[in-house]
Amino acid sequence: MKLRIAFAGGVARGLEPRVRGRLRIDHDIVLGDEDGIGAHLPDIDVLVTLAFNRDMAAAARRLKLVQVPGAGLDRIDRSALPTTTWLANAYGHDTGIAEHVMGAMLSMSRPFSRLDARMREGVWESGWGGVVVPPYSELAGKTLCILGYGHIGQALARRARAFDMDVHAMRRDTAHGADPSLVSLSGPEALPDLLRRADYLAVTLSLNATTRGMLGPRELGLMKRSAILINVARAEIIDEEALYHALASGHIAGAALDVWYRYPSGPGPTFPGNQPFHTLPNVLMTPHMSGWTEGMAESRADTIAENIHRVARGEPPTNLIQAL
Repeated sequence: MKLRIAFAGGVARGLEPRVRGRLRIDHDIVLGDEDGIGAHLPDIDVLVTLAFNRDMAAAARRLKLVQVPGAGLDRIDRSALPTTTWLANAYGHDTGIAEHVMGAMLSMSRPFSRLDARMREGVWESGWGGVVVPPYSELAGKTLCILGYGHIGQALARRARAFDMDVHAMRRDTAHGADPSLVSLSGPEALPDLLRRADYLAVTLSLNATTRGMLGPRELGLMKRSAILINVARAEIIDEEALYHALASGHIAGAALDVWYRYPSGPGPTFPGNQPFHTLPNVLMTPHMSGWTEGMAESRADTIAENIHRVARGEPPTNLIQAL
């Protein structure tokens, strides 16, 4: 039996060569964007995509699997899935994102880029150049609060502990045992306390009806003026206007943002927010790439290829998402 497999969107297409190299079954592959893939869906067995909607569902006649090439399901309309179609996601991004957060905390505490640029001009921003510079902060002894203690949060906590940070975490389900090196593991009711105590606040939650807008003006107002916020989850968890004003006013010291409120929809420059975050000197901006590492790509290609093989055998996929 020949399977027809479609990869829709840039993330999915980026993984296609690795997946194709792992396939040991008869297959055809179609590449496209999310908006244009619908024309191919009547003959597609497996769709690899970050997005799925009712128009796609209406076009799909033989679709056996919607494979998300990531963990987030916020762009998947699960209610639109045909009853005969499985839904699965993929992980493997926890190491890369955890390393990104550690790098962001270091970069926000020590201005590497500015110091490098000044050195290239022959200017020594240090005592060696006769300049009195306040000492930079260390991560050791600082408090990291992690909102979301799943794969990413746990990987981040292990690395933060290696830097001698005090780590607190929050997640919806606290019934499972936590890493004993955590100072605390709490439910959502502890959010105000975590916000007040955080020197660094890392957002690693999934986006859903409960977490959308979780951090608004009142919540950001609880944070220390010296606090740094790092968001590697979804932008919509934090109210955009409230975040911009907290940063612009100096109510919080800074933010490292890898997820955004606006994304490119065509060629040309795209500023990533409705608010002008790009004008703020206390924001470290990256283009939603914190998990895009070699290890992640290999792990996700393994998962996607394995699930395609399972579909060919009539078996349910790994990381199966239960129907609503």
